[in-house]
Amino acid sequence: MASTIRQVNWIVETFVHIKSQKDFFAGLLYSAVGVGFAWGATSYTVGSGARMGPGYFPLMLGILLALIGGVIMVKATVVPTVDGDPVGKWAWKQIFFIIGANLLFGVLLAGLPSFGVPAMGLIVAIYGLTFVASLAGDQFKFKEVLVLATVLAAGSYFAFVWALKLQFPVWPSFIAG
Repeated sequence: MASTIRQVNWIVETFVHIKSQKDFFAGLLYSAVGVGFAWGATSYTVGSGARMGPGYFPLMLGILLALIGGVIMVKATVVPTVDGDPVGKWAWKQIFFIIGANLLFGVLLAGLPSFGVPAMGLIVAIYGLTFVASLAGDQFKFKEVLVLATVLAAGSYFAFVWALKLQFPVWPSFIAG
């Protein structure tokens, strides 16, 4: 086991000289997500190019994402950078607000019936998502966020409800009836 680890370390030290840490780890993340999607798609019928099954598109998308990640990783080991483009410290505030905004969107859109939280609908969920996500930035300008939320809510309504005819609540049930 120890000799295998030494061999892998020797290969990495000899052949892989990471010149951009950010690009390398971003490519690694893309490849991991792509492989995960491709692997998950194999549990569905894939079919062929002429007769695509439900797993065909996720499989191709996963393979494409993994290949893009591989290209980014190779670029990170070939193209020189000034300072090595190191990975900085984690931005905990931004991570918290972005993940929290997405969780809030899901809760507001669908509700949590087991906790007695009703579905608030698409419009309220988009306003909540936009306002919470905007807290991740350095500046919070209420008027700009309000305009952005309104544009996103209107665009989402027209794209998903009006054009695509998707069936999900637009307004809270106590308003829509």
